[in-house]
Amino acid sequence: MYSIRQGCLFSLQDLLDLEPTHRFEAIFECINIMPLLTIVSKKVREGAPQSLNYASMIYSLFARILEGIPTIKLLVRRLKKDMLFFLDCGFALSDRVPSEASFSRLVQKMKTSNVLNEMNHEFLLHAIKEGFIDGEHIAIDATHIEARDQAPQKQESKVEGPVKEPKKRVARKKKTWNHGKKNKRKFKTHFLF
Repeated sequence: MYSIRQGCLFSLQDLLDLEPTHRFEAIFECINIMPLLTIVSKKVREGAPQSLNYASMIYSLFARILEGIPTIKLLVRRLKKDMLFFLDCGFALSDRVPSEASFSRLVQKMKTSNVLNEMNHEFLLHAIKEGFIDGEHIAIDATHIEARDQAPQKQESKVEGPVKEPKKRVARKKKTWNHGKKNKRKFKTHFLF
């Protein structure tokens, strides 16, 4: 019997080299996350070490928006299952995937501060200086909301004559049956003998 061994067409390293590993690098370079890191990171070097990679968590929140991932739960699931996405967000192989609660605390800290508004203002000024937008019309939040400019006019229905009220129902009195004595006599006479 013959044993035929087929050689590999591609090595694993060749396949990894073909995959774009730095998809978000150009976007992340333009974002200055230092103001956000000063809010979230520890203020004192003493105590327990900082176990979460906050910079990568912030980058993964940006990547979540770019990839169209609707919830934090799905983001955590994607970070656990997709190693290339995990690495593209800036996590190291030794980092653990942050939990939903860790992301929730991070987002809550960022919301309570005014840093996101300041960063948005800086982005707008930078975009105006570069000439991407003019300063005439700027929308703070361009979220798609379905709305109508003008409500349709209601058509009035013509009422002919007076409106009749429905008849009220009256509860009927229950008839009382007083056959107790007759039935008892029949029962006694019938079953006693």
